[in-house]
Amino acid sequence: MTAQKKPEAKRDVVNGEILAKYVDAVRLDAAHPDDVWQNAIPIAFSTDWQGNNANPGRETEVRILWSRQYLYLRFECRYRELFMFEDSDPNGRRDHLWDRDVAEAFLQPDPSRERFYREFEVSPNGMWVDLDIFPGGLADLKSGLQRSVVVNNKSHTWTAELAIPMKSLTTNFDPKAIWRANFYRVEGMKEPRAYLAWRATHTPQPNFHVPSAFGKLRFAGAPAN
Repeated sequence: MTAQKKPEAKRDVVNGEILAKYVDAVRLDAAHPDDVWQNAIPIAFSTDWQGNNANPGRETEVRILWSRQYLYLRFECRYRELFMFEDSDPNGRRDHLWDRDVAEAFLQPDPSRERFYREFEVSPNGMWVDLDIFPGGLADLKSGLQRSVVVNNKSHTWTAELAIPMKSLTTNFDPKAIWRANFYRVEGMKEPRAYLAWRATHTPQPNFHVPSAFGKLRFAGAPAN
């Protein structure tokens, strides 16, 4: 991973909040990150889905940027071991990707519809899945996401950058709106696996599908119309 200057604080802008800053565009290259990522204020987490058992060896850092066309996500993930599928669709999509190592983003553009949100997952070898979640079910989102992923075996990190088309998230994007969001990691192939969360869900068993636990996602730096 190419070294880059980072903001000193690896914390929420406000507790439970992540800020997405505006950019014209981002060049996806996980191994040689675009300089614009330096402007993103990172959040980091290493605790499990109940908010316990901090594990620095599995810390996940998340950064978000946005343009009128895309929402950009960057995950930097520390790992102990890697567990990945070897097979996928020709385009890299892999159903049940969460049964191996993944980084996940749950995004909810309209918090008034609590049980409706989007789920995006990416693995250390670049496989992905995107889902439309709604009461009683889910469906393939077919978002058209783009990604770049790299593994650094020496530093025991893997990094993924995603560009998600805004039109797949909302039909009328308003940068003044406050979205809800949560970010997760899963590591391992069989139980006991590691289930880590930015905002803890506090469920008895691992469960990321708890919209009431999502944090806030705000947008900053909107250009004048």
